[in-house]
This record gives sequence, structure tokens and C-alpha cells, in this order.
Amino acid sequence: MFPKVFIIVLHYQNWGDTNECLKSLEKLDYPNFEKIVIDNDKYNRGFAGGNNLGIKKAMEKNADYILLLNNDTVVEPDFLRKLVGAGENNERAGILGPLIYEYGTDKIHFAGGKINWLYTKGRHVTRATDYITGACLLIKRKVIEEIGLMDEDYFLYCEDVDWCLKARKRGFSCLVVLDSKISHKVSKNAKIESFSYIYYHTRNGLLLARKNASIFIQLLAYKISFLIYLKQVIKLLFFPQKRIWAKAIMRGIEDFYRGRFGKYENRN
Repeated sequence: MFPKVFIIVLHYQNWGDTNECLKSLEKLDYPNFEKIVIDNDKYNRGFAGGNNLGIKKAMEKNADYILLLNNDTVVEPDFLRKLVGAGENNERAGILGPLIYEYGTDKIHFAGGKINWLYTKGRHVTRATDYITGACLLIKRKVIEEIGLMDEDYFLYCEDVDWCLKARKRGFSCLVVLDSKISHKVSKNAKIESFSYIYYHTRNGLLLARKNASIFIQLLAYKISFLIYLKQVIKLLFFPQKRIWAKAIMRGIEDFYRGRFGKYENRN
């Protein structure tokens, strides 16, 4: 008996990528899955909000597992079978992910993640994992029943890390299944040097620490954020070519301390 898997593909802006992703899913050798495509062009509720819509639908339809899958990924035919198999063989494995390659290359993009609390971010590593990236994340129904939906305060970035940390606090583990493989068009939907990319990573890194780190680590992160903020002031004054980056970091820090979460709103 194969557990029922619902695959949630969150579409945003590029139907060419989404269609290529969906075509690769048609070749899966796993016999018991359904696809749910969420069109985030019509209402941009962010990564967490858009996926939460799909998660609710999947839970209503008695999903055993839910897979979050970026629309700019292409999967191998056996990747889902291997993910589910690993989950079924390990009762405490709550969240699982595949080995992710950069699209069109043999370069590994993700093989596990390690959180750096002092810089309030996660970095991808090739060792035991603290979290699974939301680019491809398989989660068991019973985990969602215990920890709830993704936190929409983040809107974009870090919500996957937060979700994994909540699961680990409940005694579940996060596992990378190295013989399950997909490829990812890295940063296709988010330009790494864009204002929004920098802003959300800055603000949400601090939010992640506040929600999950120890008091000691939180205080260190806050102290470092003030030093980073002062550094951006210097960039604004003396390095005009870095002003967009500096403004994004400053706004991210400001909005964190002002309690402005969810979708970014330009408040000049």
C-alpha cells in the first residue's frame, strides 16, 4: 500500500518553468499522488501563504504526506518513491528532502542545511541537516497536525527553516535522502541582489532567531544587527554603488524592530 502524497506546486510569474516542472512529475514512478497547483500570480500571498492554501486542501483530502515543490524545479522519476520510502522506514523522520542539483549542471545546490544563529540565516551544507529547503520538502501529515501550517509572518524566506525547527522541537528529525534527486533553477524567481531578496533575508533572519533561538543567542543577534545597521549608514554616505543593498538591509532591520511582518510595504 502506497501512502497518499499531495504535491503542491506554487506557481509564480513563469508558466514556462511551471509547465516543465509539471511535465517532469508526469514521469514519476510513484503510483499514489495528486498535484495541486496554486497560482500565486492572482494573489501574491508569499511562499508560506500560497503553500498553506494547498496544504489545507491536501489535509482535507486525507493526505498521508505533503510535498512542497518549487515551480522552477525538475524532478527525477524515482525521487518521490525514494523520499516516501525513507519516511516509511523511519518513524521519527518528519520532514525529508532530496539531493538538489543546480539545473543543467552536476553542481550540488542542497544536501542539508546548517543554521548560523549569529548571522540569523541558514547555509547549505553537505552534512547532517538542521532543516530541509522549501524548494522540495516532504512532510508527514502527523507532523502538520502537531506543528500547524507555515508561519505567514515571514511571507518569503526562512519559513521552511522555522517549520523544520518546530518539527524538531516535537521530536521529529529532518533527513536528506541522498539517492533522491531533483534539479533547481536557483534564484530564478528571486534575484539574489534585489531589494526584496536582501530585505526579507535580513528581517526574517532576525524573526527566525526571536521565534526559535535561546535568549542568549537572540541578544547576540540583536547586538550584531545594530552593528550591521551602522555599517549600512557608512555605505549610504560613502559608497553610492551600494546604496540599494544598504537601504534594503536597513529597512529589514527597522521593520523587524517595529514589528512589521508579512508582505513588505514601501513606507517612505
